[in-house]
Amino acid sequence: MYNISFRIVNNQEEAEDVLQESFLDAFLRIKEFREETTFGLWLKQIVINKSISCVRKRKMELLPIEDVDLAAPPEDDEESLELQVDQVKQAMALLPDGYRVVLSLYLFEGYDHEEIAHIMKISENTSRTQYMRGKQKLHRLLEKKREKDEHKN
Repeated sequence: MYNISFRIVNNQEEAEDVLQESFLDAFLRIKEFREETTFGLWLKQIVINKSISCVRKRKMELLPIEDVDLAAPPEDDEESLELQVDQVKQAMALLPDGYRVVLSLYLFEGYDHEEIAHIMKISENTSRTQYMRGKQKLHRLLEKKREKDEHKN
């Protein structure tokens, strides 16, 4: 649960606070748990919602882009980048909040754009746009890091 929160808020202390608030909230609302899903999924949703609220308090800016034609990213980019996990984590930490949250929910938590749109109270198209732009920015950051490392050698 901590990792979910940390990927969204991108701050260790805030992630710890969110987790504590989530457990407290779950404890206070335990009577609302209907056993339609597992307790873990119910708690995970609370953690995600609290994490997103925390980011929103920092005035996260999502770019509401509607009806924009988006170019498809080159397909060979993902296959050509063989990176270490910590390089990806470092680059993810540099992304703007909106990009990082959507990428984390989509790639790490397995939510689709419809679910992300519902969770974040944005349009599905905005979720897709944030994902695509975040992925492109992540690739650029990783490429810069790789080029910088190559120049050092």
